[in-house]
Amino acid sequence: MHARFATSMAVLCFGLVFFGFTSALRAQTLVGSPTLALKSGETLEIGSVYWVSHCKSVLKSPPEVEILDGPPGVSVSIKQEMVLPRYQQCGNRVPGGMLTVTAKDIEDQSYTRLTVRITYKTRDGDRKFSHVFNLSLIP
Repeated sequence: MHARFATSMAVLCFGLVFFGFTSALRAQTLVGSPTLALKSGETLEIGSVYWVSHCKSVLKSPPEVEILDGPPGVSVSIKQEMVLPRYQQCGNRVPGGMLTVTAKDIEDQSYTRLTVRITYKTRDGDRKFSHVFNLSLIP
């Protein structure tokens, strides 16, 4: 009887440790957010940024981006260019830009979140939207 109890307790403790460990690994991953992997010195184009109404741009100036939360050694920028608003099924390019993420000198491998805010200066006022990415940094 005592052996069955000890075996049951050992299995229960192993299960708690195992499931606790795997949930801790998943705690850093934000489900539904894209995962980006960058090596040291690498730049990745994420996607185009623009603001249109009836396939015409309503931007007064190029979109701006800032990091709200993220690891050191990572920077974001918007490379100004003409982009094609595919989501709105437009046929002509409009002023906008390409969102890029750059990893500078990465010393240690890490996995973290990167939260960025894009500001669109439109004729109707400023529009601000945040995006969260899972970020894997590799030296």
